[in-house]
Amino acid sequence: MLTRRLLMAVTATLVFGGSASAQEKSILVASTTSTQDSGLFGHILPMFKARTGIDVKVVAQGTGQALDTARRGDADVVFVHARAAEEKFLAGGFGVKRYPVMYNDFILVGPKGDPAGIKGSKDITAALVAIKAKGADFISRGDKSGTHQAELNLWKLAGIDIARDKGPWYKEIGQGMGAALNTASAANAYVLADRGTWLSFKNRGELMIAVEGDKRLFNQYGVMLVNPEKHPSVKKDFGQQFIDWLVSEGQRAIADYKVNGEQLFYPNAGDSGA
Repeated sequence: MLTRRLLMAVTATLVFGGSASAQEKSILVASTTSTQDSGLFGHILPMFKARTGIDVKVVAQGTGQALDTARRGDADVVFVHARAAEEKFLAGGFGVKRYPVMYNDFILVGPKGDPAGIKGSKDITAALVAIKAKGADFISRGDKSGTHQAELNLWKLAGIDIARDKGPWYKEIGQGMGAALNTASAANAYVLADRGTWLSFKNRGELMIAVEGDKRLFNQYGVMLVNPEKHPSVKKDFGQQFIDWLVSEGQRAIADYKVNGEQLFYPNAGDSGA
């Protein structure tokens, strides 16, 4: 994992002359694999740098890992999608303020053969009950990411204690969204995915969207500055500039990001309840 200390060491070895301050006009953002795998950062970060001159380096991890990175002070900003975990992070004094940024939704992807018989359903919990009843292969990220936390919550809502009731049909891989989709594609299995990564995913094989449209699949993203009072190394001015851009001018950049004509994320920085 690329930590702040390693990043600073690498930067120091690269600087042989010129202004040190120019080299330091950068921030480290701990974020989710979905924002990276979907291509969103590749779209918006050059715009932010053109506007401010600030270079954004991203460590893409599951939400749980990203929050842990931020707790250690190894990031300036954290940009994730697990509301309860974000609020716990703030309550512990590790973040300054949470800003809603954008949303999309989760989808249940599965093989075209649809062994669980759930294609076209809009009831995610009924679909999960059917998957378990049929023993249909299911890939779980198993990485404490926002998507993994959402998946575990959905099993609970379906009345299934997955830790107790999982069988050989339930496979945890401990990896990111792209890897989970690749595994599901190779195994013709079901998997919970964020729509943004799915739309950018090219190795679909026999996979299709099996379940979508359930309001319980809503997927909100938030951004927070790491608390400089806990970690004085945090570049609070540059980090706050990034946050301010995301919730203002960056909202149009997020809305404009599309893959094959489909919008991947929907800006909602003005929604105080998000």
